[in-house]
Amino acid sequence: MDSFSVGLSGLDAAKKGLDIVGNNIANAATPGYHRQRVELSPAYMSEIGGILLGGGVVYEGVTRLIDSFLEGEILRQQSSLGQVSQELATLRSIESSFGELSTGSGLSKAIDEFFNAVQDLSAHPGELIWQSQAISAAEAMATQFRTSGEFLTTLESQIILEAGNTVGRINILLGEIAELNFKIKTLQIAGGEGNNLQDQRDQYITELSKLIGVQTVDREYGVVDVTIGGLPGVTGNTAMELEVGLNEAGELGVTVAGSYNYRTDLQGGQLGGLLSLKNELVYEIHEDLDDLASAIIQQINQYHVQGVGSAGSFTELTGWAMQDEDLADFDPPVVDGKIYIRVVNTSTGEITRNEVDVDVSTDTLTTLATKITAITGLSASVASSQLRIQADTNYEFDFLPAVLPEPTNSTLTGAPPTISVSGIYTGTKNQTFTYTVIGTGSVGNGTLQLEVENGDGEVVTTLNVGAGYAAGDSLDIGNGIKISLSTGDLNDSETFEVDAFGSTDTSGVLAAVGLNTFFSGDSALDMAVCSEISAEPGRVATALGADMTDNANALRMAGLEEQAISTLDGLAPGEFYRQLVTNLGQTVSVKQLQGDNVEVIIQNLAEQQGELSGVDINDEAAQMLVFEQMFQAMAKYLNTVHTAIQSIMDIM
Repeated sequence: MDSFSVGLSGLDAAKKGLDIVGNNIANAATPGYHRQRVELSPAYMSEIGGILLGGGVVYEGVTRLIDSFLEGEILRQQSSLGQVSQELATLRSIESSFGELSTGSGLSKAIDEFFNAVQDLSAHPGELIWQSQAISAAEAMATQFRTSGEFLTTLESQIILEAGNTVGRINILLGEIAELNFKIKTLQIAGGEGNNLQDQRDQYITELSKLIGVQTVDREYGVVDVTIGGLPGVTGNTAMELEVGLNEAGELGVTVAGSYNYRTDLQGGQLGGLLSLKNELVYEIHEDLDDLASAIIQQINQYHVQGVGSAGSFTELTGWAMQDEDLADFDPPVVDGKIYIRVVNTSTGEITRNEVDVDVSTDTLTTLATKITAITGLSASVASSQLRIQADTNYEFDFLPAVLPEPTNSTLTGAPPTISVSGIYTGTKNQTFTYTVIGTGSVGNGTLQLEVENGDGEVVTTLNVGAGYAAGDSLDIGNGIKISLSTGDLNDSETFEVDAFGSTDTSGVLAAVGLNTFFSGDSALDMAVCSEISAEPGRVATALGADMTDNANALRMAGLEEQAISTLDGLAPGEFYRQLVTNLGQTVSVKQLQGDNVEVIIQNLAEQQGELSGVDINDEAAQMLVFEQMFQAMAKYLNTVHTAIQSIMDIM
């Protein structure tokens, strides 16, 4: 009977070997399949009559040819490729939307054309055609900003939506992995082989790694636990459900369903790319674009509110509807400072400059309106969170920094000359210039002089108003302010003062509430030319001087093109945008290089995997021939044994 046992064990081993070879060949093109190998060993030998007799062959099982370290590295690289591919595709779409490299009509050109139009306007400040051209260029630039802002806003919404869809696919895969874990464990506990099921499960894990970075831990009975960035994905036959959402900072994150403890730092796969895009890459581009739009809006408006156009001073101004009346809550923020409102009595020609204190900690739009109403000739009110200033009959107002036609204060006595003040102050700091008389006598005679000090007590210059000076001649102290004296007497040490303003709104509140502003909005998404400006081009504030015919404010606004702005990292607007586009291009190039490198790595790993785990038809055919011959030989062996035994029985 030992001979029959040997023969039967050989037949069984050959049959199982053929089964494994057949399974390998059948799955030669199956994704994720790992070649299997039948494991055989010699059976227990027995000793009969001092002779050791073999017991045949023992079937030990089936081995799945797999390198766990290699498989883990493939998963890691697949995750990296999934993330880089997602980031690269999205960044390329942004690069294409900006249109700087192909169409030649992108935002950079629009910014340049706007400032060029303002520069052209400075040469023709009172002409309608140039005013309209500046407005058209501003509207074209604002449209470009809005288009880019809308694209990025829509893109961010799509990223959030796609992240939700991706997590949905992740949850499905986690459920499949958990179910296969259960089947594999059940089969192996019962003594079966779960290699094909393990391949199927591992293929799901591979698909999962393309969606998110995963880590695997091998357990008993072929079970594999899966974690996602520290979050439990699959534990045994239990799958956790994940969800995406925004945390309090507006960052996109992933959490176990119902826990709301969002993880925003998950890496790998398509989902890792989406998180990176929403929280960093696209967010930073969008933030830079908004910063650029906000800087242009604020800087132009801060200059514009102080000037006037060919339409002249105002009888009424209404600001924007604010979300909050408290000045402390304004965004962009305002600071403690002063507003200087110039009021003109059109019936008498009298001009006064009125100071309004702004205290951010205590003031609201209503208290600000009360302070303005206290000014003769003006009234102010707040309705629907909008500040409105209205001039009384025979009054006009503006915020021009133009010097008043007469000194602010004077200690001149006797029969002093009439002092006329004019010019446009070129300084940036608000100053009070004090003119002190040196000597006593009549204007145009003797050695009379005027010593001029600035607000810091520094002597700026000394002017001759004695011999050689003709009454009525203009004297420039070197900063754009001019004075002239008529005939009259001056006494030593007498003084008079002239106020000069680099800014008539040191608080920034006028631009913040939208009084006499050029642009509305505070970001790329809502940037627009104010409707009052579009409707009346003469409102474009080109002038700063009292006669309202100069181009000083137009030159200031045009100069912003080359002016370094602190909120733009010390760069001019055009430079900042070009840096933004350049950085985007560099990021795209880096991501492309990363993707190419990862693809090469994956290809090399796949080749190594194929050598170890792949099915070679020729090799399998050779193995099949071995097992086939083994089966035939064992059948002949059993037939021979049977014939021999039968012959012995016949003899007996």
